[in-house]
Amino acid sequence: MQIAILLYPGFTATDAIGPYEVLSRLPGARTVFVAATPGPVTSDTGFLQVLAEPLSAAPAPAVVVAPGGPTARVPTGDVVVLDWLRAADRTSTWTTSVCTGALLLGAAGPPLALFCLGATLPKPEGWKGMAGVAAASALKLLAMPALVAAIAWAAGVEGVAFAVVVLAAAMPTGANAFLLARRFHTMMEASASTVVASTALALVTLTLLLGWLK
Repeated sequence: MQIAILLYPGFTATDAIGPYEVLSRLPGARTVFVAATPGPVTSDTGFLQVLAEPLSAAPAPAVVVAPGGPTARVPTGDVVVLDWLRAADRTSTWTTSVCTGALLLGAAGPPLALFCLGATLPKPEGWKGMAGVAAASALKLLAMPALVAAIAWAAGVEGVAFAVVVLAAAMPTGANAFLLARRFHTMMEASASTVVASTALALVTLTLLLGWLK
């Protein structure tokens, strides 16, 4: 079992070394540090340098770890790194991150999520669970912001802060819900349909909500 820990200049040492110390002790584990530019990679404080292999050294790892680092140093715009993460995720059992390493997964995730959403959406004749999709969308777009607004009002939240928390609660179902369903092979069609339906309906509900908050 190959475990790939992704490094980049400015990574946080404990975010990479901590997982290495644990995962490298798993039976049968082969842990490798990889980077877009192989060779010595320096941590954010300059205290640690780790010798990394090229990304091609881990074409199909079973586990991927993306350590965190100062936000400005996380290479969310590095196409080479993001492409490798997407390719590795297709075969990995676990694609994980530590702290701000989640920014890397987030940057790599949307294109993959949208592709998978399109491939998973049921054909019109197969939409037998649309009542459930409609109910889930209504809960997310109407019930959730109403509940949050009531709690915020009871807590004395006012003005811009009130508007922010209510709008945040009124956002449509995110693609991460589908990615979780896909990871655990459950309710993929329902979650994909809910993401699409709630996103489309949010054009109306958010417009009305903004008018009310104004």
